[in-house]
Amino acid sequence: MSPVYLNSQKLDSEKGESLFDFADSLSVRVPTSCGRTGECHECIVEIRKGSEAITPKTTSENFLRGDYRLACQAFVADPSAEIEFAILRRQPRILTSGLKRDIALRPSYTRIEQDVVFDSPEGPIAVDKYSGAIYGIAADLGTTTVVLNLVNLESGEIEYTASFENPQRFGGSDVMNRISYDGGPDSGELQSVIVSAINFEIGEMVRVLKIRRRQIFEIVAVGNTTMRDLFFGIDVQSIGTRPYKSLIEEEFKVGERVNTALTTSAYELGLRIHPKATAYGGPLIASHIGADTAADLLALGIEDQIEPVILVDVGTNTEVVIGNREKLFAASCPAGPAFEGGQVTYGMPGYDGAVEKIVINDQGSVVSKDVIGDAPPVGICGSGLIDLLAELRRVNLMDELGKFSDGSGSYEFSSDNGLTLSRADISALAQAKAANYCGQAIVLREYGLPTDNFEKLYLAGGFANYVNESNAIDIGFIANVPIEKVQKVGNVSLEGAVIMLLSTSKRREIEKLVTTVQHIELETAPDFFDFFVEGCMFKPMENIVS
Repeated sequence: MSPVYLNSQKLDSEKGESLFDFADSLSVRVPTSCGRTGECHECIVEIRKGSEAITPKTTSENFLRGDYRLACQAFVADPSAEIEFAILRRQPRILTSGLKRDIALRPSYTRIEQDVVFDSPEGPIAVDKYSGAIYGIAADLGTTTVVLNLVNLESGEIEYTASFENPQRFGGSDVMNRISYDGGPDSGELQSVIVSAINFEIGEMVRVLKIRRRQIFEIVAVGNTTMRDLFFGIDVQSIGTRPYKSLIEEEFKVGERVNTALTTSAYELGLRIHPKATAYGGPLIASHIGADTAADLLALGIEDQIEPVILVDVGTNTEVVIGNREKLFAASCPAGPAFEGGQVTYGMPGYDGAVEKIVINDQGSVVSKDVIGDAPPVGICGSGLIDLLAELRRVNLMDELGKFSDGSGSYEFSSDNGLTLSRADISALAQAKAANYCGQAIVLREYGLPTDNFEKLYLAGGFANYVNESNAIDIGFIANVPIEKVQKVGNVSLEGAVIMLLSTSKRREIEKLVTTVQHIELETAPDFFDFFVEGCMFKPMENIVS
């Protein structure tokens, strides 16, 4: 009898046991709403080892690709083999603090005497009797991580925050793969699984806070163009082919829409909140630059910004916005998942066990490393990778091209579990970094101001808040600005979604502002390849404009 591993915990296996049974044994919650019949498609797990020792896929699992299974449909067939799997609900570390903006409360749903009233375009509509509270949910639908804030619409206070790994991973780790997946025979599965995951989390919210689903009257969702449109059930195929635009953006451009925001019934999306609740999707900027970037701009108060600033929102797709209230340029950089755990042998998101900080001495030995959760190191996350690359350069163990000075093929950064960084890993990171570099360099060049002329470089996004900004500058991950001008602002896209939830007037402002942003298509720049090659090197970005 060989062990089954779930979240690094070991259990003995017996033939005929399902992977769901193992999760039960460890009291690990797995989302499901169908009684384990395979119908709800919620209990997705990733098989890390031993897939050949599990029963073949059932027809209800035909929508899954690669090493993904439904926990309720995957049974041990060979108890002598070692099996390792992970549930796609790992808890990412999220920011509980960040940039906050004070605004006047003007939500869509308010209390008038004993009624909950919706501020519709046609005038106020009573939708229910007041039952003690009026809530809304702000959702940041990231490619890798989803974060939800439950907000009291009467006080403006955030009363609950939840996060989970985006369960759409089975459709691919980046938006282009998910677009391709959604264009296949299993179209609709990506929307279904994200709605199910949000419903699961709402169930946790109401259970913990002892409130009712019927007290939640609105959800505001932001995300990149693909993530937002998938959530709202819109065909995303046009985003995957030139000119890479949402159907919603195209309709706006030909005058069929007044803006690129979305409003629909939460009930129609399958969200289990008040039956008359609404779902609002923040406006798009252009192409892959979506509602999450619009939310960033709202949270930063860009509509009032006089001095020019740089915004770099780092993620699977990195967005760059440069300018002020008078002129804004923006670009999207397909950085890929390398700095979020993909394509790197021991790379992982910011979960317990991830090395997040690292220091190497002049003799080339690791002298300190911080691990999330103070757990034994099992991998390294984005902030740790930036530290590691910068430290290897600083002590001359690695050259600008990413080659090890001693000619070796890898560097061991943790003797615990033998964790290494290989030349192949560095190559993947170089290309991801080069995408970030290109976006910033080309937009800076087009804007025409030297980096010293900008008031701030705002560094936004999940792992960006844990990045050593000096190391990020040293390897060319962000523009070479004076270190004192770099300001980490946390998950401002979620803060922007909260603002949209709390203020309909701010929604109108951002819907108008995004139409003024000039989109820079990086791939059409004649010197794009030159910038990309330069960006693959681990050195500070040269001043593009003198």
